[in-house]
Amino acid sequence: MYINNYFNTTIWSEQKPEFIKSLTKASNKYIKAARNFPEAKAHIKKFGDFGRSYHSTPLTADNDFIDFRNYIGQKSWEYLDHQGFDMQQYTTMFSEMWVQEFAKKGGGHHSAHVHWNQHVSGFYFLKCSDKTSYPIFHEPRTGARATKLKMKPDQKGVWNGSELIHFKPAPGTLIIFPGFLEHEFALDFGKEPFRFIHWNITAIPKEMAKDV
Repeated sequence: MYINNYFNTTIWSEQKPEFIKSLTKASNKYIKAARNFPEAKAHIKKFGDFGRSYHSTPLTADNDFIDFRNYIGQKSWEYLDHQGFDMQQYTTMFSEMWVQEFAKKGGGHHSAHVHWNQHVSGFYFLKCSDKTSYPIFHEPRTGARATKLKMKPDQKGVWNGSELIHFKPAPGTLIIFPGFLEHEFALDFGKEPFRFIHWNITAIPKEMAKDV
């Protein structure tokens, strides 16, 4: 019997430690500013730091991130090209890019969501360890989720029937995935710092890109 796997969901990951030092330094001012947003300061004053996720303003216009943007922009183009899309007709453009840091007191997390109108999303981890939060990805096929069966109790690893998968990143881990893929972040217990850069990229026909 031939086994044919179709409709796969592609996730790319690699280690890129060369960006850690410069991007951590460049992102410090954004996290400091996010902690000083009026809404954040009011929450901290009333409830404390627990449970917060500090979300920066956009990074796309900051030249301190230009080498990183160029790298992941090219990788995103290659990611789509690898899946068979005719990328000679498209150019990839950043919709948004920001940095996030979870609360020092713990409780930081991110509920499951998608970036429905984006072709590529990604993470780059600056501060993390085996004691911090991590990304979790969900089975994207609604039909498969509706007919889900119990997995074998002694089965290890990721199988075609797996409904959730997770990555345990290290500083310098880069993950690229389709924007339609539902994802979340596990609850962070505040034992060690957790900071990452997140972005969305869309592929635009070259004729349209001339006017952007």
